[in-house]
Amino acid sequence: MNEIITRLASKKDVEDVATLFDLYRQFYEQAHDIQLAKSYIHARIERNESVIIVATIGNRLIGFCQMYPAFCSIEAAPIFILYDLFVLPDFRRTGAGKTLLLAAELHAKQAGFVRLDLTTARTNVQAQHLYESLGWIRDDVYFAYSKSVFV
Repeated sequence: MNEIITRLASKKDVEDVATLFDLYRQFYEQAHDIQLAKSYIHARIERNESVIIVATIGNRLIGFCQMYPAFCSIEAAPIFILYDLFVLPDFRRTGAGKTLLLAAELHAKQAGFVRLDLTTARTNVQAQHLYESLGWIRDDVYFAYSKSVFV
C-alpha cells in the first residue's frame, strides 16, 4: 500500500469530500443525501468556515477530518472543534485516522490554536482507543448538552 498523505482540502476537492461526508453522515444514521453533502462542504470551503484535511493514497481520497474554529473563554484563546473524522471502511486500520489526527494537531499548533476538542459516540470504542493512544483526554468532569432550536 502507498503512503498516506494529508493536505488541506480546496475547492477542487468538494465532490470527493462530499462523497465521504455523505458516508460519514450515514454512519451517524442520517439519510443518504449527496446534494446536501455537496452543498454543505462547498459552503464551508467557499466561506472559509472550517478547516478540512484530507488523506490520500495515490490520487484517491480515503478520508477527511473537519475542524471548526471556536474560542475558549477560560483559556482566553482560540481552539478547534474537531467535529468530523471519517476513513473509508477499506482503509481503516491503515493508520489513516491517526495520520489525519496528527495533521489536525499540527495545523492547530501552526495556526496558533491552543486546543482541539471532539466528541464521539459512546459506542465508537475503536475511535476512543485511537484518541486515547494519541494523548486525548476523555472528559469525565463535564456533561455535554445540546438542544435543537429548529423543529
